[in-house]
Amino acid sequence: MSDATERPADDSDAWATACAEDLEAEKERRRATYGPQPGSATEELRKLVDAVADKVSALPGPLFGVAAQGAVQQFINQAKAAVEPVIERNPGVFDHLAAAGNELLAAYRSAVESQEARWTQGTPPSTGAVRETEKAGDPTDPRDEGPGPDGRIDLD
Repeated sequence: MSDATERPADDSDAWATACAEDLEAEKERRRATYGPQPGSATEELRKLVDAVADKVSALPGPLFGVAAQGAVQQFINQAKAAVEPVIERNPGVFDHLAAAGNELLAAYRSAVESQEARWTQGTPPSTGAVRETEKAGDPTDPRDEGPGPDGRIDLD
């Protein structure tokens, strides 16, 4: 190799190899620091079904009786047999449902946080529609009195 910019012939994609090694090292560091990452929604659903089945089958026998225990075990096996094909046919659906649930949770948190901020700052919620009494400032409307003498608002 006479030129410094010339690449070695045996490793045509050294940059990709180096990036992959760095990524694996970072993943290993995160696993060591934070523990294993949760699996996909499909894997988590399987774990949930297995955990529920284990807990139900571990319930004491006298609670159900011997005949009922066999029926419970049969029900657990049927439930697992019904859930497994659905999971196999639609693995992406559960990931999408989990993502949608996360989005709904984020929207709910945002709404609650903004409402709490208004409550703590004393800002009235914006409803978009203004009542006639609010426009005119009706002196007979008890809502226009503001806080009581002790600084608290009477909600009755």
